[in-house]
Amino acid sequence: MNEQLHVQSDECRHSCDIHRGERPYSCEVCNRAFSFQSHLIRHKCVHSGERPYVCDVCNKAYREKSKLIRHKRTHTGERPYFCDVCNKAYSEKSNMIRHKRTHTGERPYVCDVCNKAYSENKSLIKHKRRHTGERPFVCDVCNKALIQKCNLITHIRTHTGERPYVCNVCNKAYSEKKSLIRHKHTHSGERPYVCDICNKAYSEKSNMIKHKRRHTGERPYVCDVCNKAFIQKCNLITHIRTHTGERPYVCDVCNKAYSEKKSLIRHKHTHSGERPYVCDVCNKAYNEKSKLILHNRTHR
Repeated sequence: MNEQLHVQSDECRHSCDIHRGERPYSCEVCNRAFSFQSHLIRHKCVHSGERPYVCDVCNKAYREKSKLIRHKRTHTGERPYFCDVCNKAYSEKSNMIRHKRTHTGERPYVCDVCNKAYSENKSLIKHKRRHTGERPFVCDVCNKALIQKCNLITHIRTHTGERPYVCNVCNKAYSEKKSLIRHKHTHSGERPYVCDICNKAYSEKSNMIKHKRRHTGERPYVCDVCNKAFIQKCNLITHIRTHTGERPYVCDVCNKAYSEKKSLIRHKHTHSGERPYVCDVCNKAYNEKSKLILHNRTHR
């Protein structure tokens, strides 16, 4: 009985410490203070590198017991957190809370620079880097810096040649999952993204967005040298090279350089003799698509 009263007394004291803002437990390494001793113990693992909580299935180790519990659900398939709107289940409560915002439309994380709002804090953090110019993820091969870790992982594959996403129909492989998803639409013929103005359908959302700008006249990508505006970012990048004189695409046969990749591809056909663009009426072949289009008009 006395022991129970002692535990309750400790709990009350800790609760009062939190309300008063007291943090009586301090780390002797970095002097960070905590309200609970258990929080201090977990924090000390950051300095020591200790990971005392080990998965008995795959031996993966964690600093915190709560993280081990969440990890073990990947083995058991347990999803204890349910959305009360659509009954979708999640292994982590935080994921369920984020999901529910798709129903409510709630966006609690707001940029203090431009007021753009997000449903997730991590999305806001990534967005704010566009204002600050921060690029914390750096490639150790070429030193290219990127805003997001996922972009760095994808970029590194340009050095390693890794293509982990493989089509189960034709075995074509891609370095990005979204590229595989887009490719699969070529097999299914699916075009899930529909323009609400003219009902033209696209297999990729980005293509539908670019298409709608032809209706609205929106040109969001503006050259900071001459103020010329473009519908697509890639067109702006190519245009800027007319000011800088940059020609990054170089022929490995004759070293002739081009500002656009498609120009280099067309040029290479002059070395190979390849004529991949064939008229389906008379079978006349061309090394450039534009020439085939002009030729087709002679039949019409």
